[in-house]
Amino acid sequence: MKSFGGDGLAVVIGATGGIGSALLAALEEQPGFLAQAGLGRASTPGLDLLDEDSIAQCAEALAARGPLRLVIDATGILHTPTHGPEKSLQQIDPSAMAHAFAINAIGPALLMKHFLPLLPRQGKAVFATLSAKVGSIGDNQLGGWYSYRASKAALNQLAHTAAIELRRRAPQAICVALHPGTVDTGLSSPFARTGLTVQTPATAAACLLQVIDRLQPADSGGFFTYQGQPLPW
Repeated sequence: MKSFGGDGLAVVIGATGGIGSALLAALEEQPGFLAQAGLGRASTPGLDLLDEDSIAQCAEALAARGPLRLVIDATGILHTPTHGPEKSLQQIDPSAMAHAFAINAIGPALLMKHFLPLLPRQGKAVFATLSAKVGSIGDNQLGGWYSYRASKAALNQLAHTAAIELRRRAPQAICVALHPGTVDTGLSSPFARTGLTVQTPATAAACLLQVIDRLQPADSGGFFTYQGQPLPW
């Protein structure tokens, strides 16, 4: 991570997930940071997206260790044992939809609330949240997947809006939404279609970190693929 100065921390939230664990492992092998940290429900302190107090406590604990130069939100939910992506309006379940928004939009908004103020005012610092291409309204050609699409679209708006506020305080800091592609994890592999490129978590992590390394302040508020290409809202 050559664009980072080596004076701060790199943090992965959702570090026990398929992509999150690969991101943390990749960061531990790269220069650019004083230390790395992984957060999740099993970390110390633990972070639960449904518990704002736990998010605040984790942010406070990390702030005491040094400046936060990179925060990657690798959380998200597509399906549960009882509810999968909807194929039609008739399959919408209000409680399942509310849970998708709680994990995919409200939780990350709380991460931004508590972690963005900790990004340094000077020098490169990045908050990157993992969104999804299906959250693009402009790219939606197939329909379906109401809860996931809508919650990721909400996440994109939250990241874009937070970037505007962040720019006023820290002009060199960056807040972006990234599409990791289809990755061979428990989240997306059951829905991988024939002919679709499916990456290993390690490959996806390497691509995402390359994109993050190339980000400039002008990119803040953007929505990009794992190849660094902008996606339509």
